[in-house]
Amino acid sequence: MNLDIRKAVKANVKGNSNTDFQAVIEDAIENGEEKVLPGLGVLLEMIWESATPESKQTMLTSLESSAK
Repeated sequence: MNLDIRKAVKANVKGNSNTDFQAVIEDAIENGEEKVLPGLGVLLEMIWESATPESKQTMLTSLESSAK
């Protein structure tokens, strides 16, 4: 079976509102299940691909700060 996680995640979140996305992210973090990590990765990829260089720098700074 060839599962395309990117396509599946993108199809599942198509048309989501800010509130929907927040619920998905918070639920994934609160449950702490390893199986949701690929989906969160796809969401990060979607954000990164559409971000401006300034937004990317802000995300990187935030990640660096959080990893300390």
